[in-house]
Amino acid sequence: MPSVLLLATFLLGPVIWSFYGSFTNSALSGPNAKNPQFIGLKNYVDLMNDPVFPLSLIVTLVFVIVSAIIGQNVLGMSIALLMQRANHVVGSIVGTLVVAAWVLPEIVAAFIAYAYFSNDGTLNQLLALIGVTGPNWLFSFPMVAIILANVWRGTAFSMLVYQAALQDVPTEITEAAMVDGAGGVQRLIYITLPMIKTSISTNLMLITLQTLSVFTLIWVMTKGGPASASSTLPVLAYHEAFQFGDIGYGTAIATIMLVVGAIFATIYVLLLRSEDQVK
Repeated sequence: MPSVLLLATFLLGPVIWSFYGSFTNSALSGPNAKNPQFIGLKNYVDLMNDPVFPLSLIVTLVFVIVSAIIGQNVLGMSIALLMQRANHVVGSIVGTLVVAAWVLPEIVAAFIAYAYFSNDGTLNQLLALIGVTGPNWLFSFPMVAIILANVWRGTAFSMLVYQAALQDVPTEITEAAMVDGAGGVQRLIYITLPMIKTSISTNLMLITLQTLSVFTLIWVMTKGGPASASSTLPVLAYHEAFQFGDIGYGTAIATIMLVVGAIFATIYVLLLRSEDQVK
């Protein structure tokens, strides 16, 4: 009961209060800041008529799918598989380099990524050494830059999850498959992946929800620009609530983000349940 009360107070309570706030005209300043009024679905109607919102929703989905579900997940598993075959020294060096980006404070990682992709940054200076003039990545290809930055920073988590999962795969099964003539790809597809399905689903759920809430990295690198080209839902909510002062409207965007996260989480939970039923 104490645990339930704590969760209700510090987790469920703010969610309910935020949900209610999305139906008000609460503002950061002015008369609506002191006496917000209940306005029903007006914020959500305005949201559906806002041309920036569908773009922001698409940008968010692209960011989550490409940088988390594909990027961090696949790269993390690939590194974990390679480290299984590497010697101890190489494995330690690679592991340290990958984890270093993950343990950095998010604001520090964001400034490093900005310095790397900026117009006069490290990437363009490296390209200049081979005679190539690089573009302004944060202006011309903002989504590419923030996706790569998020993959760089978040891959370590997936790598650690898959390292632990791969250690639980019985070696006698893979050795028996090798004796039967199964190649590396066949062993991966028919033995390793099926045996770590639960870890895959759990990892996907965690990195998806984590990536969905990324704010600092995008804000430092592009501030959602140019022209909302990299404005995900958290960035759009911040713009509306704290730059334009419309707290109620910004809270409505945050509620939509909560719904998107719940949809992803539900899909992963259903996958986990189906795996448990098969077992």
